Amino acid sequence: MRYQQWRLMLLRSYRASHFQVTFISTRSISSLLHSRPGTRSLQQSEDLSRLRSTTITTPALIRSFSSEPAVKEKSASEATVIDIFTRLSCEDEIKKELESSEIVLTQDLALKVLRKLESKPDVAKRFFKWVKEAFPEDLSSKSYNMMLRILGGNGLVDEFWGLVSAMKRKGHGLSANVRDKVGEKFQKDGLVSEYVRLRKLFPLDPLDDSAESVCDTVCKIVKKEEWSDEVEKQIRDLNVEFESDLVKMIVESLDAEPRKALLFFRWIDESGLFKHDEKTYNAVARVLGKEKFLDRFQNVMGEMKSAGYEVDIETYVTVSTRFCQSKLVEEAVDLFEIAMAGSNKPTTHCFTLLLKRIVTAKVLDMELFSRAVEAYTKNDNVLTDALLKSVLKSLTSVDRVAHSNEVLKAMKKGGYLPSSDMQSMIASGLSRKGKKDEADELVDFMEVSGNNLDDKAMVSLVVGYCDSGDLEEALVSFEKMVSKEGVSYADYAFENLVHAYCNKNQVRDACKLLSAQVKRNQLKPLHSTYKFLVSNLLTKKIAREGGFEEALSLLPIMKDHGFPPFVDPFMNYFSKTGTSSEAYSFLKALTSYHFPSISVVMRVFETMMKSARHSEAQDLLSLCPNYIRNDPDVLELFYSMKPDESAVEKPLAASSS
Repeated sequence: MRYQQWRLMLLRSYRASHFQVTFISTRSISSLLHSRPGTRSLQQSEDLSRLRSTTITTPALIRSFSSEPAVKEKSASEATVIDIFTRLSCEDEIKKELESSEIVLTQDLALKVLRKLESKPDVAKRFFKWVKEAFPEDLSSKSYNMMLRILGGNGLVDEFWGLVSAMKRKGHGLSANVRDKVGEKFQKDGLVSEYVRLRKLFPLDPLDDSAESVCDTVCKIVKKEEWSDEVEKQIRDLNVEFESDLVKMIVESLDAEPRKALLFFRWIDESGLFKHDEKTYNAVARVLGKEKFLDRFQNVMGEMKSAGYEVDIETYVTVSTRFCQSKLVEEAVDLFEIAMAGSNKPTTHCFTLLLKRIVTAKVLDMELFSRAVEAYTKNDNVLTDALLKSVLKSLTSVDRVAHSNEVLKAMKKGGYLPSSDMQSMIASGLSRKGKKDEADELVDFMEVSGNNLDDKAMVSLVVGYCDSGDLEEALVSFEKMVSKEGVSYADYAFENLVHAYCNKNQVRDACKLLSAQVKRNQLKPLHSTYKFLVSNLLTKKIAREGGFEEALSLLPIMKDHGFPPFVDPFMNYFSKTGTSSEAYSFLKALTSYHFPSISVVMRVFETMMKSARHSEAQDLLSLCPNYIRNDPDVLELFYSMKPDESAVEKPLAASSS
């Protein structure tokens, strides 16, 4: 009786236009799973009623159902996979590129890729080998038949028959479509013996009862016209025993027409021809897992729960990907929670992709993020640095670095604390963006968690502020770092601080800061820091304003820290503007003895005279001790480089220290 009532409703209402759309229920998938087992039949009836009683809803009340973005993303995935397998042959390289492209290889995607590789048999073979290893037990008959079509259609006869044998061992048959296509190719190429062999093994019998043939026949009947008594009669008249694999195949083949797939799914069960199992429920779930059919998908999920069936990994990946592409992030999280509660749990890669979708959604919903983390970790899964790194990169890509601490707090509830590298990554990201409050919050978060912010992370804070040009915060963070941790790791941070000061044309302030830090905190700057600062102090304008004297003051500090004096910028200075008295002061500053070696003094003289500054060199000579003035080499230098000769010569090239 219930079946007859359902049939009446179906016949009255099916003739709605295919342009009509259905209002999507706002109920979450999760909420349906708490329904009582006894509600299953009622859900089915309501589902079928809505299915057959489609009403036109005003534009103001419906979501946009444009599938264009999703289509583009799917096409992009197929194109990316084809590009990877075209360029690469090494399995490790292929795996790495697939992961970096954030592509989860499903059977549905595999079949679509194979269809696009029909004219590229070498690439198709490489790809098919990869797919067989990815799905050793569950590779579909459709994929095998598509590969047979490629091999046979490209004249690869031996490989065609080899795959036919392998396919038979898996229990799959050759589809009528592929049989006919390959047969035409054999005839065209004059391969008479191969054509005869094909006909013997797979007779061109219209009564062919292979699963593929039956599937093709049923789908043609269902697609040909509106559902009616005649459609049901034609299916019954086939006298086919409907088994799980066959029903699954038919439902999947009706993927392009989800409404008819659901009609067949409901009818085959109500008619008593077949009792649905977990496999067929998953098949229809994959077909209905689309934005337009969300309410029906929810009903099916509820029925699966009531019947004790679980979502398989293929269904999860396929539907979750669609939901994320359609910006149905909450529904994707609902599905993740359901899948994680079963035995076919999504992989870590699937979890990572979901978190990345959540943080890049139009509106960041940290409650969804926390729900996903909770579902993942309560199954004894561990959160890792690699996971956080991927999420942080996604946050950065949508300019949401300021939310890094919220992500950390959510992951902490899952038992995770960031490593030194991750602390540094977050600290750098926040300070580079000038997020002072969030950076301070990071420091507080680590302290409350029982660990001070790592030394490397403190350095990253300083460097980040330097890069953003915020000298005040950079200096404050540097002082905090030194006061808490000392100067053990401060040299690199300090070099960045000096660079930042110089970039802001505060070179002399940088010199004062160095002197103060050395004196007060026993800081030992890097040799490169000294060299950079000295070079900047000796630029023409700064040197005239006191930079020369400050550069000289750094020479004894460098010596105390075990670094050789950096004389190249001084030579460059004396070749252009330096006075004889400044040169004399430089020579005195180079040594704690009375005067430096003859070779150093000779270099200063030669630098001046090669730059046509003979008079300044003579003045410097007059200031030098007698043993310098009377040195034979010095006298020979002055004699050999007369003013008229030196005037046309170029300055000495600075030697590397």
